[in-house]
Amino acid sequence: MPLFKKRTVGKPGEWYYCLEHQKVEEGPDCPNKDRFGPYASRAEAEHAMATARERNLQWENDPKWHDASAGDSDSDRGRGGEG
Repeated sequence: MPLFKKRTVGKPGEWYYCLEHQKVEEGPDCPNKDRFGPYASRAEAEHAMATARERNLQWENDPKWHDASAGDSDSDRGRGGEG
């Protein structure tokens, strides 16, 4: 067991949402891979999952990023197939 615990980088006053523990933390207590943030306030961190859901929905419905389904042909996607 190491003598000193390696701390994650962050500052007091920064708020994070820990995905593993499903709770808000001030300063990063958990590794980067397990958290969202930093957020400017505790309230923003408390709404992290709702914010992520909203952003995912926006991304899924954004025509600039919407991938055509695998069954579509090139002409259906506006790329001018050989037809």
